[in-house]
Amino acid sequence: MNCAGSPVQVAVIGPSTATDAENMAAEEIGGILAEGGAILISGGLGGVMEASCRGAKKKGGFTVGILPNTGSGNSYLTVRVRTGISHARNILVVESADAVIAVGGAYGTLSEIAIALKTGKPVFGYMSWEIEGVEPCTTPAEAAIRALAATRR
Repeated sequence: MNCAGSPVQVAVIGPSTATDAENMAAEEIGGILAEGGAILISGGLGGVMEASCRGAKKKGGFTVGILPNTGSGNSYLTVRVRTGISHARNILVVESADAVIAVGGAYGTLSEIAIALKTGKPVFGYMSWEIEGVEPCTTPAEAAIRALAATRR
């Protein structure tokens, strides 16, 4: 819960074609976020998005996928928001979150990081873009714990 008493929402962003290490990290992050009571927001597709949702669901968490199209997204989504707006949905992913965790990173991830930084959202990176404003984390657990702590300030 945040200061207002509503559940916190943390976006986990990263490539839809992820490495095994990125997928493992994302799944761990999703599980920790669920245990911390956060709602996990993602772009709803595969790779890091799917792995983080899988981790959250394994721990009984709630996941929201903001999809680029009218499809069904990954099988670990609790709620599917079918936007039909392609990459423009990256804005909705970030704006729906109280904090953002980037795992790995393709250009879509970079665009979400830029939106988060522009709008003042805290961004925590694990194996991700090393740019000003992104707080680097050395483990997946550190990223999740720091994101949860940032939402409760």
